[in-house]
Amino acid sequence: MKRIVTFMLLLVALSAAWSLPAQAQRISPQENARESKKAIKKQQKMLNKANKKQPKAMKKAAKKQRKANKKANRYKK
Repeated sequence: MKRIVTFMLLLVALSAAWSLPAQAQRISPQENARESKKAIKKQQKMLNKANKKQPKAMKKAAKKQRKANKKANRYKK
């Protein structure tokens, strides 16, 4: 008896899943345009962030180099 009930519940669950409409795989041109604009905006934001970090890193490296040179020159004398 339990097997029959379980089987019936399984059939009901599967029929409910099959009756739901499947979502279309294709996207509209407007949706595609919107997604590409979003991706471009995200990429541009990342580039701007990297462009801001680069000069800061260069300044830091230059400062470190000056300190190292200063320290090296101090021991030469």
